[in-house]
Amino acid sequence: MGIPCDDVVVIKEGNTPSEPSVVTVNCPDKAGLGCDLCRIILQFGLCITKGDFSTDGRWCYIVLWVVPHHSSLKVDWERLKDRLSSACPPSCFFSFYLNQVSNVPTPPPVYLLKFWCHDQRGSLHDVTKILCELEILIQRVKVMPTPDGRVLDLFFITDCLDLLHTKQRRDNICEHLMAASGEYCITCELKLPGPEYESLQGNSSLPPAIAEELFSYQLKDEEAYPKALSSNMGAVKKASITVDNSLSPVHTVLQIQCVDQKCLFYDILRTSKDCNIQIAYGRFSSTKKGFRNLDLFIQQTDGKKIGDPESQVALCSRLKEEMVHPLRVIIANRGPDIELLVANPVELCGKGRPLVFYDVTLALKKLRVSIFAAEIVRHSTLDCQWEVYRFLLDDSREFPLASKQARGKIVEKVRRTLMGW
Repeated sequence: MGIPCDDVVVIKEGNTPSEPSVVTVNCPDKAGLGCDLCRIILQFGLCITKGDFSTDGRWCYIVLWVVPHHSSLKVDWERLKDRLSSACPPSCFFSFYLNQVSNVPTPPPVYLLKFWCHDQRGSLHDVTKILCELEILIQRVKVMPTPDGRVLDLFFITDCLDLLHTKQRRDNICEHLMAASGEYCITCELKLPGPEYESLQGNSSLPPAIAEELFSYQLKDEEAYPKALSSNMGAVKKASITVDNSLSPVHTVLQIQCVDQKCLFYDILRTSKDCNIQIAYGRFSSTKKGFRNLDLFIQQTDGKKIGDPESQVALCSRLKEEMVHPLRVIIANRGPDIELLVANPVELCGKGRPLVFYDVTLALKKLRVSIFAAEIVRHSTLDCQWEVYRFLLDDSREFPLASKQARGKIVEKVRRTLMGW
C-alpha cells in the first residue's frame, strides 16, 4: 500500500462553484494526521461533504470532497495544497519506519498585534476576517474600549506561514488591516509581546457558578438539531453508534448515524486521536436529508479490537457527546453586564477548534449586536481543557439584553453559525 509520487497532495477543483473539489493525500502515516488535515481544511473556510481514507499503519491514502462554506469565498487552492503538504510526513519511500514515533514540533512564536480604531459595530469581526485570510491564527484576544469612543484590540497571534520574524510579513499584515479598515483605523503595530502576554498564560478564573452553568448545560432537542430536520426526527432522535466485532477479523467496526454539522469529521477524528484510537479505514457518506452515515474500522494502539464492553460504552459515549454537543454556548450575567460565553474542547496537543472566534463575531455582526469587550482564555475541567471565548455585549434597541427572548436568539444564532446550520 502506498506508492510514492511527486505530489503528496493533489487537488482537483470542481468544474462549477457548486461541484465539490477533490483533495487527495497519499503519504506516510502518523498519529493524528487525519485530524490535522481536517483542521487545515476548515481554516480555509471549506466544508467536507464526503470522505474516504485508509491506512496500514505505515502509509495512508485519504480522499476528501470539499466545498466552500460560503459561496462567495475565494479559495487559494495552491496555498491549501502547500499547507496540507507541510502537515504530511516526508514522502520518501524509505521513511516508513522513521515516522512511527511522532516528533512534537516546536510551536511557532506568538506575536502581539495592537490595533487602535474608532469603535464601529462589527469591526472586531472585520479584523478577524482579514487575519484569517492572511493565514494568521488568533491565540488570545483582549478588546479594550475607551471612554472617547476608541477601541484597542490586542491580538496574540501565530503565523501559519511562520514568517512573522520578517519585517516584510509584519508590514504586509498591518498594511492589509489599515487598507481594509479605512477611516476607522487609527494605528496598527505588530511585534513580539512583552509581559502582557505572560499574564494571560495558564487557566482562567471563571466564577464557579458560571463554570458550572457553562459545562453542565444540557441541550434541549430543539437546540440539538436544526429546525429543517424536524420532519425527519422520527428516523433518528439522537446520534446512533453500533459497535460490531464480527465484521472484521482484526478491527472493531463503528457504524454511526448523526445529524450533519460542518466540523463533524474534525470532531470525530480529534476524539479518536485523543482517545488513542487508530482508524484503519473510514468512509463518510454524503449528507442525506441532513443526516450523515459513517463507517469506521478501528483498533487500539496495541493493534487489537476493542473487546471490553466498558471501553466500548465509554468510547461511544464520548463520540456521541462530541457529535451532538461539541460546543457550549450560554449567556450569563457578569455583574451589571451581559456576557456571552462559548467553549470548545482543546486537543491534547493544545490546539483548539478552527474559526470559532470568526464564527461568533460573524453571528453577532449579523444580529447587529455590539461587542463591548472580548477575550479568549483557557479553562480546565476534570476531564478536559477548554478554550473559552468571553464577550461582553452592549445593550441595543434591536436586542435589549434584559429580554429572555433576545438572549435566546443570540445563543441560537451563535450556535447554529458554529455548527454550520
